[in-house]
Amino acid sequence: MADSSFDIVSKVDRQEVDNALNQAAREISQRYDFKGVDASIAWSGERIEIRANAEERAKAVLDVFQSKLVKRGISLKAVDSGEPQASGKEYKIFSTLKEGISQENAKKISKLIRDEGPKGVKAQVQGEELRVSSKSRDALQEVQRLIKEQDYDFAVQFVNYR
Repeated sequence: MADSSFDIVSKVDRQEVDNALNQAAREISQRYDFKGVDASIAWSGERIEIRANAEERAKAVLDVFQSKLVKRGISLKAVDSGEPQASGKEYKIFSTLKEGISQENAKKISKLIRDEGPKGVKAQVQGEELRVSSKSRDALQEVQRLIKEQDYDFAVQFVNYR
């Protein structure tokens, strides 16, 4: 019997992020507490730009955006937001999407699988993802449970389960 396997990745569904951004922009344009503060949220190239004329209003816009992301099932670990920066009369916050598992994080995960995972499970780094394989599907499910219990500073998804 061939080995079963799955991939551990860190990816973000851009369409869902775009939908969350559009919902947040719509809510900001309609909410009473954002009237007259020139608050906005939009794509600026590959990153998300939040603008408002007060630092706490910019943080409130970020909070609205994050709540929309959570409702759409996107982990907040996948979005890296900076601190509000004064730019003339307004404040800006830039957020970027984090995708891919770095080499050192992949090594941490594979070490965890080797040390605490079931016997006979192999993990190999393939670019920005990690392939986990075993003869036993139960062992693979045990590895998934083990990884979900860990608190990494990046979002983790399991794909290509075969």
